[in-house]
Amino acid sequence: MPAISMKELLEAGVHFGHQTKRWNPKMKEYIFGERNGIYIVDLQKTLKMFKDAARFVGEMAAQGKNVLFVGTKRQAQEAVAEEAKRCEMYYVNQRWLGGLLTNMATVQKSIKRLKELEQMSSDGGYDSRPKKEVIRLERERKHLDSNLAGIKDMPGLPDVVFVIDSNKEAIAVKESRRLGIPVVAIVDTNCDPDEVDWVIPGNDDALRAIRLFASKIADAVVEGRALATEHDFTAEKIVSDETPAEEGMLEYTEYVDPKYAEKIMAESMNLADEPVQSPRKGPASETAEPASEEPAVQEGGH
Repeated sequence: MPAISMKELLEAGVHFGHQTKRWNPKMKEYIFGERNGIYIVDLQKTLKMFKDAARFVGEMAAQGKNVLFVGTKRQAQEAVAEEAKRCEMYYVNQRWLGGLLTNMATVQKSIKRLKELEQMSSDGGYDSRPKKEVIRLERERKHLDSNLAGIKDMPGLPDVVFVIDSNKEAIAVKESRRLGIPVVAIVDTNCDPDEVDWVIPGNDDALRAIRLFASKIADAVVEGRALATEHDFTAEKIVSDETPAEEGMLEYTEYVDPKYAEKIMAESMNLADEPVQSPRKGPASETAEPASEEPAVQEGGH
C-alpha cells in the first residue's frame, strides 16, 4: 500500500493555510508559522493526526461500518466521487440537502422515487407515455440523481463522515454531531477544530491536497476491510513519515515559496474557471459554487 510522506504533503500544498487576517484562533496549535502573509500548517502534526484518523477509519471499515465522503466544493467533487466508489462507500458531492441525516425518512422517499424513475427508464416504462411527460420525468430523474446518486444504495445512516472543508460542509458536520456520528475532516486555518472529532489540519482548497487525503482515506477503508478477518489493521501501513521531527520543513524550503503556493492554487481555481489573484484563495472558494471572486469580508487584497 502506498504511504503518505512529508514530501507528498508538501508537493500537494497541504501546508498552505489562509491569509493571516482570515484565521480561527483555535487553529493556533496546528500552525507552524507565517510566510508572506499566509499561515503555514505544521505538517508534523498533520502527519500524526492523519495517522490517527486513518487508523480510526480503517478500524471502522474492518467492523463493516459505512463511511460517507462529503465534498461539494467544485475542486472536491470529482475526487470525492472517484475515491468513494473505489472503496465501495457512499458520497455527497453536489449539494448537501438539509436534513439528509437528521431527516433520513424523507430522504429515503426521494431515493425510492429515484429508483422508480430509473426502473421506468430502463424497462421501457417511458414508451407508452406522451413525449412531454417523458421529458418531465427524465428531468425529475436527473435532478434527483445529481443529489442522491452517491447515497441511493446506503443502507441507513453512515457510521463515519469524512468531510472536505468543515466550514463549507458546516450543515453536514452539525447533523453528524447531533446524531453522534464521528466526523473526520480536513480542517484549514479558518475552521473550528472543536466541531470535528478527528481533525486533519491542512489545505482544504488545493485540488492536489484534496485528492491526496481522499485517496488515503479510501485506502484506509480498503485495507481495513481486507484485514477485517486478520485483526491486524495498522495505520503505519498507510502513513510513513520520512522526515525527522527536528528537521521540520527546512529541507523543503522550495515548497514554502509563494510562487509554489500560486501554482498549487491555480490548479484548483482553473477548475472553477476563476483567475488566480493571489498565492492563497479568498473565502469565495468555500462559500460559493462555482467560486465567486467576491470575498465574504473585503479588507484589501482579494
